[in-house]
Amino acid sequence: MSAITDLGVKAIRDGFRNGDFSAREVADAFNAAVAAARGLNAFVVETPELALAAAERADEARASGNLKPLSGVPLGIKDLFATKGVQTTASSRILEGFTPTYDSTVSGNLLAAGAGMLGKLNMDEFAMGSSNETSGFGPVISPWRRSDGGNAPLTPGGSSGGSAAAVAARIAPGVTGTDTGGSIRQPAAFVGITGIKPTYGRCSRYGMVAFASSLDQAGPMARDVRDCAIMLEAMAGFDPKDSTSLDLPVPQWEANLSADIRGKRIGIPREYRIEGVPEEIDRVWEQGIAWMRDAGAEIVEVSLPHTRYALPTYYIIAPAEASSNLARYDGVRYGRRKMPGQGGLTEMYEATRAAGFGAEVKRRIMIGTYVLSAGFYDAYFNQAQKVRALIARDFERVWEECDLLLTPTAPSAAFALGEKSNDPIAMYLNDVFAVPASLAGLPAMSVPAGLDKQGLPLGLQIIGRALDEQGVLDAGLAFEQRAGFTARAEAWW
Repeated sequence: MSAITDLGVKAIRDGFRNGDFSAREVADAFNAAVAAARGLNAFVVETPELALAAAERADEARASGNLKPLSGVPLGIKDLFATKGVQTTASSRILEGFTPTYDSTVSGNLLAAGAGMLGKLNMDEFAMGSSNETSGFGPVISPWRRSDGGNAPLTPGGSSGGSAAAVAARIAPGVTGTDTGGSIRQPAAFVGITGIKPTYGRCSRYGMVAFASSLDQAGPMARDVRDCAIMLEAMAGFDPKDSTSLDLPVPQWEANLSADIRGKRIGIPREYRIEGVPEEIDRVWEQGIAWMRDAGAEIVEVSLPHTRYALPTYYIIAPAEASSNLARYDGVRYGRRKMPGQGGLTEMYEATRAAGFGAEVKRRIMIGTYVLSAGFYDAYFNQAQKVRALIARDFERVWEECDLLLTPTAPSAAFALGEKSNDPIAMYLNDVFAVPASLAGLPAMSVPAGLDKQGLPLGLQIIGRALDEQGVLDAGLAFEQRAGFTARAEAWW
């Protein structure tokens, strides 16, 4: 039998149920793996005792025949989700030491399904970033290295960089991520794993630290498509505590999973062929098209004409919402407080935020405040909302021509830490392929497609119409079977 840490969510769940190993053995194996991989800086907080407590309950449940859907499976939880009794900081120093008295709905759903918690995963501060370099607790280092002999530490992507690194390094079988403009899909592509952003509203945002409320959405990241389907079933569901939660039943995504996509029409948007993208991205995209054709799908070229405006639209709307959401961090109610030597309440606000927020968070707050100001609200924010509606309308029209879309996930493979951190525009361009689906609230999944010439993973993205997670997962499974991606990072940590 393979080492326990080589197993994914389904393999652990089924192996535990079959008596191949105990939940305690699983928890011990992953706790040891997390401790041994601290050099990756993937976890902000480790909770081995919680993983062992859940394992004990799972072993008792197996003995009594009362197993839950995720009994015996330990998971990593992104530090954006409130966890009762466990520090939750959104990887920001302004929330250092904050310990919630409640669970987010998503993490609570997973724990209620029997899962254990290995710890809280590092991330870009308040989910603002594409490389995990904005974390107040230091960057996560990708478990991957370039095969050309270069030893530069690489980014695992962001903002869910700790989540991505944990799965790729085999220190967690599955994890939660969040996606505002690509923060599940881009890191999944960078480290060669699978991640899905469901339709906006499928997963509750209650207890999830807010970045941009009209865009934020939770989703799973795991070794493969089936593991993502299993986790998403446990995470999703209507929540009356979230006004944007969809009051719909949760489909049986795993039971209905099928690689039979014969007759499906896969759209290839011409606007996603952009200048400056490495030839390897186009090559792997063409290979993916061939795999979809081999699976029986019909390939059609389509147009999403407002795609070119998606990135600037996103970087107006998201900072605007962030500037409003982050106004709550004032040093009064919770989190860090910085008291100046003299002055009043305003000076305390200023000192607290200056000390607690990182540079990228401050930059986005300033952008957001600017575009919401009286003189620029109509010129920027209102116009961005109108363009967002046009982008969503493009997708609505394209579904008349196809069932799904296939595009690159990111415009490059993983880059070195520090390579783009001094150039915000270059960093923002990492989201160019991911942002349109986020603005339209559509389900989208990244699946590993191959390696570049330096031996680094490349991913392709499957986008579906609203609420068609099943179609996205099915196409992802068909793609996964043909790609046969088995490459993994060699342990150096």
